[in-house]
Amino acid sequence: MTENQGPWAGRFTDRVAIVTGAAQGIGAATARRLAEEGATVAVLDRNGDGASSTAETIAAAGGSAFGLACDVSSAQSVDDAVADVANRHGHLDVLVNNAGITRDNMLFKMDDDEWTTVLQVNLTGVFLMCRAAQRHMVPAKYGRIVNLSSRSALGNRGQANYSAAKAGIQGLTATLAIELGPFNVTVNAVAPGYVATAMTAATAERVGMSPEDHQKAVAEHTPLRRVARPEEIASVIAFLASDDASYVSGQTLYVNGGAR
Repeated sequence: MTENQGPWAGRFTDRVAIVTGAAQGIGAATARRLAEEGATVAVLDRNGDGASSTAETIAAAGGSAFGLACDVSSAQSVDDAVADVANRHGHLDVLVNNAGITRDNMLFKMDDDEWTTVLQVNLTGVFLMCRAAQRHMVPAKYGRIVNLSSRSALGNRGQANYSAAKAGIQGLTATLAIELGPFNVTVNAVAPGYVATAMTAATAERVGMSPEDHQKAVAEHTPLRRVARPEEIASVIAFLASDDASYVSGQTLYVNGGAR
């Protein structure tokens, strides 16, 4: 934990949060941010060792976290993980659906598995996690759900599968906000632009560029003239997951450095 957590220190005191896909990148940064502000964080990832590593880093800094292996594309795995978290602590307050994968390809080359796998993880996984979490949030009359969409929801060459999934997340978010609002559960989405992560590094390699050159090329077309850091996305997620955003629901917030 840092010595000076800023004016928002303690926003998540006594809150229990789940962050999926939190072994690295935006997920790990979000788990750290929520823990810094007082949350007990369940770090979920298909890579159980990676989840445990993130949790250990948080604990070493003075936070409260534990890692769980979870495949968000499996209803059984999701239900077991969410039940485990709720049973350990008696409640579940915050869910951040960050887990996602890419299988980029042009439409004429994209096979059925590339389409289905991305939709299953990136969109169905969000549905499964939200369905499991609301079983605990609705009776408690409290919950904060933040789903990760993407600027790619507006369309991106070579990402028909990923773009469709991320656009679907925005529709799912708006619908769940309507259904869960009467139970004091807010549901919002964050749509990042280019963020320096392992996933975007893989995208760079796909198009034959180094991550550094790819970032530089993207930055040239971004008004702020740089790409985002995972911690910058985590700060927006933390706002939407906090009571500072208690009257914000059904929204998708683009965090892309001013790009249009």
